[in-house]
Amino acid sequence: MEKLLSADKSAENETNGLVSITEAARIHNVTRQAIYVAIKSNKLRARKETRRWMIDLADLREYKRLKYSRTRSVYEGELLFDNTKGFYSVNQVAKLLSVPAQKIYYAARSGYLKAIRKGAAWVIHENDVKAYKDQFFNAKKRKAS
Repeated sequence: MEKLLSADKSAENETNGLVSITEAARIHNVTRQAIYVAIKSNKLRARKETRRWMIDLADLREYKRLKYSRTRSVYEGELLFDNTKGFYSVNQVAKLLSVPAQKIYYAARSGYLKAIRKGAAWVIHENDVKAYKDQFFNAKKRKAS
């Protein structure tokens, strides 16, 4: 009976545009702790009603829109990994070459793969990826033949 009442309250809150931390976590497919941390770090607006945090659905949508995303990373006002201009992240290059990301990090640090460090991120141009692939991947295939 108690669960039924809480389910009714939950449905009523969602129609009012308010959700609890648990419901917000379910909507965004994250943990309750992640939502709570976002509230405490003032990244997500919420208000405390009696003993529960309540979050406006509009604020939840805004939080998701502004949430950090590696694909939207900016360095000095410029998009870091602008694939339309040929710039890729280490993970994107690893997927392109079907190798572990650690191999790409190693190649970048040791100079085998030309990469630029912007802040904490490595940025790799597609021409450099092609040169690396031609020099190291195709060379191995030629030696094997």
